[in-house]
Amino acid sequence: MRRALLILPLVVGVLIAVLTVQLGNWQQRRAAEKEALQARIEHMMQAPAQALRADAVAPAWQRVRLSGVWMDAATRLIDNRTHGGQAGYQVVTPLVLADGSGAVLVNRGWVAAGDRRQLPRVPAPVGEQQLEGVLSEPETSPFMLAPASESNTLRVWQHIDTVRHAELLAPVPLAPWVLQQTSAAADGLLRDWPPPAAGVDRHRAYAFQWYALACLAAGLSAWHGWRLLTRRSHDDRQARLARG
Repeated sequence: MRRALLILPLVVGVLIAVLTVQLGNWQQRRAAEKEALQARIEHMMQAPAQALRADAVAPAWQRVRLSGVWMDAATRLIDNRTHGGQAGYQVVTPLVLADGSGAVLVNRGWVAAGDRRQLPRVPAPVGEQQLEGVLSEPETSPFMLAPASESNTLRVWQHIDTVRHAELLAPVPLAPWVLQQTSAAADGLLRDWPPPAAGVDRHRAYAFQWYALACLAAGLSAWHGWRLLTRRSHDDRQARLARG
């Protein structure tokens, strides 16, 4: 029984080392997958912009070219969006496409908040517009303790809500995706979008942590095994001396 208790830490250490190596390998595989995804994103970002209908299905980060008319009455300010450490809003306006396929929510850019009692004026240009941007997935709904505040002129929402916007636009169908506008416009909005990142570095950092833990477990196991061997050698010498 005593011998089993002495060997148990060695067995546990070896098992931990094997497990953490496997977890590190899994994170490395995830990093390779994200690396391939990052390469695809960069390829799509460099490709020419393509015309797209509102009812079309396309991957995120595809460059898109749209033509249509702004529905300024349905503009919404998305709150709690910072730029350079300054609080502000992202301005989202539906664009009713000229091809008659429906409308697309366009994130037109960022505007500083200023005095919270006075919402910024961000009217959309009048007439048919030609713009380009990058397709993005609708964001998930954040947890909120209270409903979004409202103004008589522009409503302030906490996130881009495609369901609520679809209700505003009915019976005009709304695309299931959102466009981040990248083309210039004389509207005073900032369109300094951060470059897309697939998270490769995060998985590599996790892999390093798992491998470091594996090295620690292997080192402690080797040290414990060496102590067991030296203790056994010492006990054998003591036994021989006692017999002699």
